[in-house]
Amino acid sequence: MAIETEHTIRPTSLSKRFSAPISLLVILLLSLWAASQIPAIWQLISQFGHYLFLGITGAIFANATGAGGGVIFIPVFTHLGFNDAQSLSTSFAIQCFGMTAGAISWSWYYLRHQKTQGQWHYFLPFVSIISLFSIAGIWTSYGANLPSPASLHFGFSLFSILLGITLIYSSQQNKKTHNFNIIHIDYLMLASIGFFGGIITTWLSVGVGELVVIYLMLRGVCAKMAIATGVVVSAISVWSASPVHLGPNSAADFYLVLFAGPGAVIGGLLARKLALYLPVLKLKLFFSSWIILTGAAMLAE
Repeated sequence: MAIETEHTIRPTSLSKRFSAPISLLVILLLSLWAASQIPAIWQLISQFGHYLFLGITGAIFANATGAGGGVIFIPVFTHLGFNDAQSLSTSFAIQCFGMTAGAISWSWYYLRHQKTQGQWHYFLPFVSIISLFSIAGIWTSYGANLPSPASLHFGFSLFSILLGITLIYSSQQNKKTHNFNIIHIDYLMLASIGFFGGIITTWLSVGVGELVVIYLMLRGVCAKMAIATGVVVSAISVWSASPVHLGPNSAADFYLVLFAGPGAVIGGLLARKLALYLPVLKLKLFFSSWIILTGAAMLAE
């Protein structure tokens, strides 16, 4: 009879360890094969291939901190000279890749490790309520054709600065306490955040996920659950807007999405591990500072 030592690697453990990287490799190989069937693919790679790293960076930031990838994408698209419609649609399209990958990763973490743990009992109820009202807000905005109170350039700059400052403040508050006892007003607040955050998201491609994370952290919810909730809500929200931004009349630059989208998948899968192994506070402080500087630079233009 074989004796199993602490160094023995069980087959099931081995398969779990390598199943995700193998799956990702298969997906990437299939994507490369599909891309190779496109005429002039090498010309497209030389022109748009570097946007793969834009997708990775935006998705890592979005899914590791709970702030949407739009805070990375919109400044880049503005620099590229995109108009408002092109910037919004392209940002939404890339986030459909990255936020979905991040949402799956965080949901898997919840099911495997946190399903029966303390505050995480509220994870599914929170996601359900906020998502429902976010979708309502998004389609109220589109249905009523609600105009943005400011241009994308100015509105995004101001939102970025306020978001960065608030993230820093909420991170400091969250560091002090993890006490959270839900009260009835929390459900009303989260529903309101979902609805009005959905409207803001139609104007800026960011909004609902960021506001959710900030509120939950200020209320004393642990950072990981707050981020997971914001990421899943954002994924559901951007997909609910897909008929507008991915439809036949879309203004998205799909050549850019062709490369940034798969990059966002990679970033979305890596982000949760980064958030779990690196101090969330330091990540948030770093990215919050970057957001504030970016917003200030855009505002000064």
